[in-house]
Amino acid sequence: MRRILGIALAVLLIGGVIGAIVIGGDKPADTTTKIVRGVIGSEKADFFRDPDVVKALHDKGYTVKPESSGSWAMDKLPLKEYDFAFPSSSEPAQEIEAAAGVKGAQTTKPFFSPLVVIARANAAKVLADSGLVRMNGKNSGTLVMGAYLKAAGEDRKWQELPGSAPYGELTGTVFVKTTDPATSNSGALFIAATSNVANGNSVVADEAGIGRTAPLLRKLISVQGALEQSTDDPFRAFISGSGEPLILAYESQVASLLMKKQAAGQTGDMVVLYPDTTVNSPHTFVPLNEKANDLGTLLATDPKLRELAVRHGFRPQEGVAEFTAATAPFAGYLNPGLTGIRQVGAPTVKVLTALASRAKGQGDTP
Repeated sequence: MRRILGIALAVLLIGGVIGAIVIGGDKPADTTTKIVRGVIGSEKADFFRDPDVVKALHDKGYTVKPESSGSWAMDKLPLKEYDFAFPSSSEPAQEIEAAAGVKGAQTTKPFFSPLVVIARANAAKVLADSGLVRMNGKNSGTLVMGAYLKAAGEDRKWQELPGSAPYGELTGTVFVKTTDPATSNSGALFIAATSNVANGNSVVADEAGIGRTAPLLRKLISVQGALEQSTDDPFRAFISGSGEPLILAYESQVASLLMKKQAAGQTGDMVVLYPDTTVNSPHTFVPLNEKANDLGTLLATDPKLRELAVRHGFRPQEGVAEFTAATAPFAGYLNPGLTGIRQVGAPTVKVLTALASRAKGQGDTP
């Protein structure tokens, strides 16, 4: 009898161990979603990290594993290791397609974000008193690009501008802190916009135009010293109270900050300036293989993902009403309709690359 009980107990113990392994051991990987790897502009990192975005994508059958890179450096990456690339505008997307051998891929532009310049209140006031800025309210205005470029061309110092004397923190040459135009989309598009103004309000299209605008572009870049690779670090530095008094950023970064509950304590004396001449930034999804073919369309059309894109400050394509409604409480900072802003085309990739190279003091030909 004891032997029978011992055998029964052993069977129960073995069964318990097996049950514990089945119930609490290593679970099989979740095979309900398609895992896709992608390289993205850093300004979209928070969007893809958002648990609500992760869930919305999971519900549609995707697990996205993103890595960040400067948009204009993506074509130099080992693209065969990724399923998609998601640069911050259409210009680098063309280079990515060529480098990956997927020319003619079904690219999608789910959302976009115009460039803005964020300024300290004192800096904005001095610029307004000097005619370089038109204020629309306490926290918003327009950067007058012609006047700004004239001041930059003359190497104007802050303390040479009218009304600057009370603000000892404003020192050195007046400039907008940008990212590296050779690798970062925001820096490249700022070069595109400024070159348009410097070229008589027309797109630079040839060597003559490059030659006309290169000296001024060089001044805009050389005065900055070390260049950042993405807008994220300069933006965070500005919000923390450090950094330069004028910082180039995406509107999405500002709008996202404003829509966060803690934004009231972080915006401080920030003034949002929209350059009166700008090149918009349509974030362009490039599928690199069949696994990611439908993901760009999903980001563009799914109502939940569009809502989440707006929450992160992006403007869905054909989504002015959505953006305006979501940002209505912060109209004192933003320009939802981009009123008074001249939107211009960008130069070809070849010309823009040459402009960026000249701006950094490199190269002589497109």
